[in-house]
Amino acid sequence: MSDSFHDFVRELFAGIGDVQIKRMFGGAGVYAGGLMFALLADETIYIKADDTLKVALAEEGCGPFIWTPNKGPRAGESVEMSYWRLPEAALDDPELACEWAAKALAAARSKATAKPKSKKKRSA
Repeated sequence: MSDSFHDFVRELFAGIGDVQIKRMFGGAGVYAGGLMFALLADETIYIKADDTLKVALAEEGCGPFIWTPNKGPRAGESVEMSYWRLPEAALDDPELACEWAAKALAAARSKATAKPKSKKKRSA
């Protein structure tokens, strides 16, 4: 994935504030306020989606990011991730892209607060 694509993504989402991109597993995560709200793979932008957002994205003709692990117990199995492709219209419209990003951030925030807190083991 090119640095110019990362620059494009930062500019596209500049309206939501400081955006960081961190490379991972051949792709990259897009973060704002410490939360990952988008995934970059094959120069495609996928945004975090909850059930409601998935419906809206499907209505826009978008689909989920599908990951196929090549190792481990799920090797070769297609796994649908909770990230869906950003609508095409948003790629040329930073304001629209930021509207979708705000919804993705809300989904990421909701998911983060729903996770149970890990319990620290007490030493005996």
